[in-house]
Amino acid sequence: MKFDFFSRTQLKALSWWSDASPYRDMDAVICDGAVRSGKTLCLGISFVCWAMRRYDSERFGICGKAKTSIRRNLIEPLLPVLRDIGFEVNDLVSKGLIEIAYMGRRNSFYLFGGKDESSQSLIQGVTLAGVLMDEVVLMPRSFVEQACARCSVTGSKLWFNCNPESPNHWFYLEWIKKAEERRALYIHFSLEDNPSLSKSIIDRYKRMYSGDFYRRFILGEWVLPSGRVYDFFNESMLSPVPESCCEYIVSCDYGTKNPSSFGLWGRSGDIWYRLREYYYDARREGAQKTDGEYVADLISLCAGVTPSRVIVDPSAASFIEALTRAGFRPEKADNDVLRGIRLTAELLKSGRIRICRGCEDSLREFYEYRWDDRADRDVPLKQFDHAMDDIRYFAVGISKSAQPIGAVWVER
Repeated sequence: MKFDFFSRTQLKALSWWSDASPYRDMDAVICDGAVRSGKTLCLGISFVCWAMRRYDSERFGICGKAKTSIRRNLIEPLLPVLRDIGFEVNDLVSKGLIEIAYMGRRNSFYLFGGKDESSQSLIQGVTLAGVLMDEVVLMPRSFVEQACARCSVTGSKLWFNCNPESPNHWFYLEWIKKAEERRALYIHFSLEDNPSLSKSIIDRYKRMYSGDFYRRFILGEWVLPSGRVYDFFNESMLSPVPESCCEYIVSCDYGTKNPSSFGLWGRSGDIWYRLREYYYDARREGAQKTDGEYVADLISLCAGVTPSRVIVDPSAASFIEALTRAGFRPEKADNDVLRGIRLTAELLKSGRIRICRGCEDSLREFYEYRWDDRADRDVPLKQFDHAMDDIRYFAVGISKSAQPIGAVWVER
């Protein structure tokens, strides 16, 4: 990656610990704000430069929700930059360890994943001179606090990076709101703080979000979503059925007492269309269906076309087995709800997936699907969500294999 210059905000994050900085005596730094604002890479460079300037033969921690996400989001873009600067880097992938040397000094940087409450045991007992926590809001509090407690070397500092979440999130309440009390420097990033983004790319990101998600991901505000989940979607966005498609996929949300929703999708060019759908509400109809009957309904929905994939509610074990016996090759959907909602919204707004006229149950649920404004985190109400779930399964499913053209897909 080539840097022509840094923004003022990035320079603050890069140099806050230096001898000439008025913030050099702070114990921690917290960087939050808009997506793609350059905070992750800048904090990574700053962390390593600080460690190599202040210490020799010490151990440091780099933490994320999982080691794979740390490597993807931070380590892979960071290491080439460090080598360009002049650091000698030895990446011992199998050991979760990166050894870095510069001008006679050598330090060890260990990678830790904090996916759940049990993860604190992975870092317990180690002594660190500093820790960088990437996407700290995605890690459990017990892990974060254990990582902080490991930093007992004289002069050690804490480094936090995150995108905003709920204003009731413990990290916002305990660290950002109490930054001065905790002797932490708080730095807020905007899209314009990343000079590597062109104006056209910044404008594209701004078009991708609306409502509370615009406030969170573009303005970098800690807000709790309220109202409709897909507040931008309306009947005017419905499309006619394309004349022909070159590939077909079925997505399924399965229910016994709850409704079942299937969608038949067809690809025309680079766009996926929800051509038609099946929706059965056992409570409304007064009769439940068997797995075999649902398989027959799915075959009828396909009406002579052969889907290349059938993406199914991962909890529907018996239905998956019935589909397998019928000759289909079902795959379990990714059921990360919030990530799926974000991705679905991005694909709908960019026009990469479109809903065809006649999909009345989808249209109805787009208007009825709402956030739970009583929750202390981002969660939709478990109502009017069956077509919404099968559409979400589809959006995440195609994102794992498709090559984005003319749109930006953001993984968080």
